[in-house]
Amino acid sequence: MFGWTGTILRVDLTTGKVTREATDPKVARDYLGARGLGGYIVRSEVDPKTDPLAPENKLVFATGPLTGTFAPSAGRFDVVTKGALNGTLAASNSGGAFGPELKFAGYDALVVEGRADKPVYLWIKDDAVEIRDAGAVWGKDTADTTDLVRAETDEDAKVACIGPAGERLAPLANVMNEMHRAAGRTGVGAVMGAKNLKAVAVVGSGAVQVADPAGFKAAVLKARGMIQAHPVGGAGLKAYGTDVLVNILNQLGALPTRNWQDGYFPTADKIGGESLAAHQLVRPKGCFSCIISCGRVTKVDDPAYKGFGEGPEYETAWAFGADCGVDDLDAVTKANYLCNEYGLDTISTGSTIACAMELFERGVITAKDTDGVQLTFGNAAAMVEMTRKAGEGEGFGAKIAQGSYRLAESYGHPELSMTCKKQEMPAYDPRGIQGIGLNYATSNRGGCHVRGYTIAVEVLANGAEMDPRITEGKPSLDITFQDLTAALDSAGACLFSTFGISGVELAEMLSAATGVAYSLDDFMKVGARIWNQERLWNLDVGFTSADDTLPARLFEEPIKTGPSKGLVSHVGDMLPEYYGLRGWDENGVPTKAKLKELGLERRAGRARTAPREAAAA
Repeated sequence: MFGWTGTILRVDLTTGKVTREATDPKVARDYLGARGLGGYIVRSEVDPKTDPLAPENKLVFATGPLTGTFAPSAGRFDVVTKGALNGTLAASNSGGAFGPELKFAGYDALVVEGRADKPVYLWIKDDAVEIRDAGAVWGKDTADTTDLVRAETDEDAKVACIGPAGERLAPLANVMNEMHRAAGRTGVGAVMGAKNLKAVAVVGSGAVQVADPAGFKAAVLKARGMIQAHPVGGAGLKAYGTDVLVNILNQLGALPTRNWQDGYFPTADKIGGESLAAHQLVRPKGCFSCIISCGRVTKVDDPAYKGFGEGPEYETAWAFGADCGVDDLDAVTKANYLCNEYGLDTISTGSTIACAMELFERGVITAKDTDGVQLTFGNAAAMVEMTRKAGEGEGFGAKIAQGSYRLAESYGHPELSMTCKKQEMPAYDPRGIQGIGLNYATSNRGGCHVRGYTIAVEVLANGAEMDPRITEGKPSLDITFQDLTAALDSAGACLFSTFGISGVELAEMLSAATGVAYSLDDFMKVGARIWNQERLWNLDVGFTSADDTLPARLFEEPIKTGPSKGLVSHVGDMLPEYYGLRGWDENGVPTKAKLKELGLERRAGRARTAPREAAAA
């Protein structure tokens, strides 16, 4: 095989058995890798009704055929499992260099099964695979874990690990790689913690072989040139990072503020990318084979929040900033550092603190509940302290680490949780941007912007321009972005590469890399297949069309101030057309004709081939 390594590594933590099996060429062609391949494995082998924290759940680290090549920003991989936050088919995408290193070691995917009887970590060096005792690093934060594991294995090792939040099985826990890159959302870190797996360290000495080296080089150089010529992909993201969006969204009146009670934050400029560049930025940083460098290496000198690390990105700056009514960028950045160290999802953590702030200001909870912390909107010190407490699982912080739905429901006010399918929505207000609202409502993993980034068109006019406030044409737009992103994620490419290239260029690079002829239609069909696979999983879990919705606040409470004052979401008006265009019935269930077209079954069969037992060093 070209592009793919042709091998899947399996580790059963219950028995200690290590096996390898061949990657099925047909499955590879149909699902590409990463999100698609990982989803196929989980759906084939895990009962949708399985408790996410049970040993029977599986945790898949999966790469794509472009991962580890010199395609632009091709350093992506996915952590796939039944998510601990809401039970959806979690596929948490991350960058850095861990995914390429797994490919260099010779693996398309690592499938972790069972549960160890004590804390362990995996050490993979090409064909040598060890299950090692992790007693010395259990309880450590992600930075210390990474340093200690590398000291015990190889200084060049790439390490993916959980922090204390994952060890405590917090539904907001991430898997962190290389200290600052996050496979976030949906609680994949809790699943890793439930397996008593602290870390995976990998070093590989191989390389990714492509089918047509000359054709691949030509396609890659073409794509790189297009990205570098794009004002966002080639310049904007490097200069200001994703946090540049704070002021753009605020000027539109679609920056969710104070737990989504409004869509406009008067002092947003204090937490935007321009302020970050002026006061905290040390240098931009990219992932493996990246030509965009949207990452931010930052430093905070304020003694109250002093620190050094990476971030914040836009979503983080919003969640701990505008959503909490906080305009202190040093405090926001400190909260980001804490989340990276503890292994917490920044979007969900910040949003849950914002939910708690509204509960506090309504008098539903008091300082007695919050360990004496005055959890009011705008209280930067309280926001940072509650982030620390969430990471430590200390007092009220343990409730924050459960997510806003569980928190609000426990106090009798689930309507104050700003979630879709019990996952916190990101930083774009559907009352002011109609298409992203439909994407949130139909997203297969709950509230998520990177499952269909309609913002590219609705706000940034990337490739096309559509009025964000209209509903016409948005169902078709959403489907296009959802399918494109599913295929792109599965290929191992970065979403931000689409600020310059399209599915055409991605298909060209895939074809030259794998030797499989992918047209644009083929590429988009792969995305549709993956999207429908995830939909089938959700239906089997028990989700229905009733879950394709937004919090009632966004339908009933118009934006109060700013340029989008008076607007509400109209997801309900768009949903029937979306279902129809998807080839689903009126209940949101894929029709037999659609499943036949995509080669899908209502329940996938087991895909495993006969395993080859590996010699564990």
